[in-house]
Formats: sequence, C-alpha cells, structure tokens
Amino acid sequence: MIPDGFLRGIRAAVFDLDDTLYAFKAAHGPALRAMAPDAAPVLGLSEDAFVEEVAASLRAQIERVGRASPCFHSRCIRFANLLEARGLPLRHALDFAERYWTELLSRIEPAPGAADLLRACRARGLRVGLGTDMTAAEQFRKLKALGLIDLVDFVATSEEAGAEKPGPAFFALVAEKADCAPGDILFVGDNLAKDALGASSAGMRGVWLQPDAAERAAHPDVPSAASLDEIRAAL
Repeated sequence: MIPDGFLRGIRAAVFDLDDTLYAFKAAHGPALRAMAPDAAPVLGLSEDAFVEEVAASLRAQIERVGRASPCFHSRCIRFANLLEARGLPLRHALDFAERYWTELLSRIEPAPGAADLLRACRARGLRVGLGTDMTAAEQFRKLKALGLIDLVDFVATSEEAGAEKPGPAFFALVAEKADCAPGDILFVGDNLAKDALGASSAGMRGVWLQPDAAERAAHPDVPSAASLDEIRAAL
C-alpha cells in the first residue's frame, strides 16, 4: 500500500513505460508470431523455431554486453545476428525490425487508468515524466501509439543515460529532467528492483505497481499499489 502522506509535496511524477503504462509482455509474443510466417522461411526455420531463435539471440546479446548496456534492446542487432550466422543478406535485418515494431505497436493500448492518472498529475501542477529502459525512438513511438505522448513533459531513457535502471546514472538523468530534488519525485514502475527500489535508493519516492496481493504482502516495507487508479486516488 501507499502510506498516508507518502506523496505529499511531490513536484514530479515519473512512470516506467513497459508493463506499467501498457502491457508489453502481452504484445511481444503475438508480434513475433505475426511476423513469423514471413520471416521464418527467410531464415530456413519453422515458425516455432523462429520465435525460439529470436529469444536465443537476446540471450546472446545479454551475454555479450550485459544488462547494464541499453544496446541489448536492439531488435535490429538480434535479427542481424541470426542472418549473419546463416550467411543471409543483411537487408532483412532492418525489414524484420521494422515489421516487429509495426506488429507490436498495433497491439498495444494504455493500461486501465493510465491516461486519467497522467492527466490528474498534470492537473495538480506536477511535471510528468517517463523513466524507461530501452532506446528513445521506440519509446516515443509507443507513447504516440498509446495516445499518451501529449501528457508527458519529459522522457528519460537508458539510451540517453548510458545505463539501465537501477543504475545511479539513470536516476540522475531523471532528476535532472524533472528539475527538482530526488526527494520530490514520485517514481512508479512494475519492477521491484529496478523501479521501486532503484528509485528509492536514488532518494526518490518509489512505488511498486504490482496487482498480485501476495507479491505485495511479501514486501510490506515497499510502498506499492495494485493499479494506476490506486495511485491516482492517493495523489
């Protein structure tokens, strides 16, 4: 739960994007499946094998650069690696990446209460920000597809910070863009370690968005909310 008075005096509200303001996991798998009938034959794979190989390519990226580097998010790199390993034309890498994002963007919609929460924050005079891992262009495209881009005053990405959450450099960028002290910033996200605890470690007021009551109960000392509407009610 969000303790009484926890949000008193905040000057900025910053939100994670993926699986916070919309459901990424629910869109990712279907997006890959939608492009598989066209992409899999180019690679000489079945559709199931294509999905498995894309996941394996992600693991290989993480093993190479680690999770601290934002470049592991690049779909173009993942597809290029699959093509290079098979000696196939690299022109397909960009086509595959663009197709993936087209499919994903066509499937996403704002989480319940997302727009109302951002509007409520703005109505209270708060600066509203996005604090998100990933590359900037893709996150801006998501915000536009979700119809939320005009409700956000600033965006801080791990690409711009040069570090993923919960790195100090990331949250330093958030504070710089929010233009206020860390203690005056509410930071909301679905990932306990990266969002809620990471923000708290940076001196911000981290809130864990977690709909599962048992999960929340297992971490009673972490300010949490079951929904975006609950956060709006606490403002």
